[in-house]
Amino acid sequence: MVNKLGSIAALGLAMALGIDARAATSAPVGKDRYWITSWYAAPQPSWDASFVLPTNLPAYLGNQTLHEHVRLSAGGQRIRLVFSNRYGKQPVVVGEVRVDIAGSAGAHQRVSFSGQPGMSIAPGATVTSDPLPLPVEPLADLRVATYLPLRTALDSFHWGGQQTMQVTPGNSTELRDGRDGAGERVEGRLFLSAVMVETAHERRTVVALGDSITDGNGSTPDANRRWPDYLAQRLAPYGVGVANAGISGARLVSDGMGQRALARFDHDVLSQPGISDVIVLLGINDIGWPGSPFAPDEAPMTLDRLTAAYRQLVSVAHARGVRVTAATLPPFERALEGTPFAGHYSPQKERLRIRFNDWIRTAGVFDGVVDFDARLRDPANPGRLRDDADSGDHLHPGDAGYRVMADAIDLTPLTKNTASIPGADKDMK
Repeated sequence: MVNKLGSIAALGLAMALGIDARAATSAPVGKDRYWITSWYAAPQPSWDASFVLPTNLPAYLGNQTLHEHVRLSAGGQRIRLVFSNRYGKQPVVVGEVRVDIAGSAGAHQRVSFSGQPGMSIAPGATVTSDPLPLPVEPLADLRVATYLPLRTALDSFHWGGQQTMQVTPGNSTELRDGRDGAGERVEGRLFLSAVMVETAHERRTVVALGDSITDGNGSTPDANRRWPDYLAQRLAPYGVGVANAGISGARLVSDGMGQRALARFDHDVLSQPGISDVIVLLGINDIGWPGSPFAPDEAPMTLDRLTAAYRQLVSVAHARGVRVTAATLPPFERALEGTPFAGHYSPQKERLRIRFNDWIRTAGVFDGVVDFDARLRDPANPGRLRDDADSGDHLHPGDAGYRVMADAIDLTPLTKNTASIPGADKDMK
């Protein structure tokens, strides 16, 4: 165990790291060396008990270690970890971070920050680690242990995500796997927001921007069966990274369980190292929330507001040289029926979904369109998800439905001018 007082004293040297260093790494770092995002979890602000959904998180953690698994997309020779306190009100002190690859016999490697074992993340800031010489294969399972020595408010986090972590007492970063030890299980992600990999050839990152459907609600927990995970499997032979910027309750026009799309577009999309493309699946919560328990006093959404927001996203992305693929909204008849959240669906909302999907298909403002609606709808009842694709809540697909979504995406523009990696086209299911 590291000396607690010595580690905390050293944190003052790292305070200057409270900036977003990711954008600076998107350029080549040397001859034929490039950084791209291989894994991502979009930060979101916490909420209080007045909202219809609880966070299911403790208000504070302290003198505890977070153990989590992240499934990378692209591989590389070195990695860097990114920690975020985007919505925090107080600094977050990290005493020590160690990583290893699940299934490997090697020892945990300590991560450094400007040469120090720990750091402090200022409110609203992001901290990026020093490069760590840890070769990782495409789709590798990275284990990360993060020690929080001080009482830490959980004001900035990633909710749900079909992922759990183990929280253990004290500095237990040297444990092989905290999920097998004492402690409590917590759903979601805390502070760790990205893993970047260094590649020997110029590669690219595809960002999936969406809501709970992109975040994987309805898929098997801790199994990496979200549609961006299946897309990462398809893109792995080409060395293309996939960053999942899905947030449960996210919306296109208005804030939801996270900021509206335009407000977080720069952080979650355009700042990703190596970004070439974004696939956007947003709008179902803009349509479904008004008049439901999620937003009972909101006026109904309109087609003009949805299309204006999408045009803005496209304009901002194109100004940065990023291609935009829009996805049609899957069917949602009977969504959340029989739950305390009923009211998400209505015939009026369904008519707007159909009109919005027609606009996406025909507007001609996007670089590409993926028709999730056509792939997932029941031929006998087009307003409903196919039974074999439905998770059971009639809003979110299940594992099979998410695979259908990933298989519907045309890889040609995402892999153009990108040679496949020798030996990487093995079975990665």
